[in-house]
Amino acid sequence: MSILAVGSIAFDTIATPSGRVENVLGGSATYFSLAASYFSEVRVVAVVGDDFTIEHEKTLKARGVDIRGIDRAKGKTFRWGGHYLDNLDQAKTDFTELNVFEQFQPRIPPEYLDSQFLFLGNIQPNLQAAVRLELDNVRLTGGDTMNYWIQRTPRELAETLKLVDVLLINDSEAKMLAGDKSLPRAARKVLAMGPQALVIKHGEYGATIFFREGAFGVGSHPFRAPALPIEEVQDPTGAGDSFAGGFMGYIASQGQLTREVLKRALFYGGVMGSFAVERFGTERLQSLGREEIEARFKVFRELTHLE
Repeated sequence: MSILAVGSIAFDTIATPSGRVENVLGGSATYFSLAASYFSEVRVVAVVGDDFTIEHEKTLKARGVDIRGIDRAKGKTFRWGGHYLDNLDQAKTDFTELNVFEQFQPRIPPEYLDSQFLFLGNIQPNLQAAVRLELDNVRLTGGDTMNYWIQRTPRELAETLKLVDVLLINDSEAKMLAGDKSLPRAARKVLAMGPQALVIKHGEYGATIFFREGAFGVGSHPFRAPALPIEEVQDPTGAGDSFAGGFMGYIASQGQLTREVLKRALFYGGVMGSFAVERFGTERLQSLGREEIEARFKVFRELTHLE
């Protein structure tokens, strides 16, 4: 099964207690695609500038990612700089240069219109909705958003959420979106906005999936997956997008859309996120073996007694 990922490709400058790197390949679509590529076919729609070279293309193509949907525009690729010197859980932004990403209008190649799974990365809600409405064959749509869109474009986001099957956001975003400080109540309110399931990422404490009553099976009980303890975190950038890639990639690799598949996908999301933070940028995601992924998943099973 193929996944279409729509989002950003960027060059990041990152500083952590482990060191500093400049202009490394990043962006939501990059992390998502590399993580998902270990489970299913991935297609990307994004925009890059003149500084995106053949070598950068090779990083994605080496993992079998279909890059025909990447537009090339005159100018520089989106750039972001941040540091985690005080707190590895939250980046402090040093600079943001949108460059060609500022005028990004996703264009879906005809060859992508049969995509059965769709991930809408963190972009303007109207653009997310427009992409979803172009695709008639989608079985499951995953989506992401952030506090900027929650605060600045609440009406547009509300319409987009009606088109999303699984929303993946963090604790603070869920509470902000719902206007409720209680996470369980916030989850119920977000599900009432449209999604069939809500994945709330807790960073180093794992993730919880909440289901709308009757969605993907019977009942509405949430399910929690812990995070894998990582001895050394070099770079947390992209952990959430890598989580989403593992989550959506595993779901796309399965024949059924059931509650058990989505619950198991939480663990594969955690696995891919845990690999991403071990090196700067996308380095760790570029050369994994499937045996490494399954070995780490086995550790998750042993931690949680998942059957």
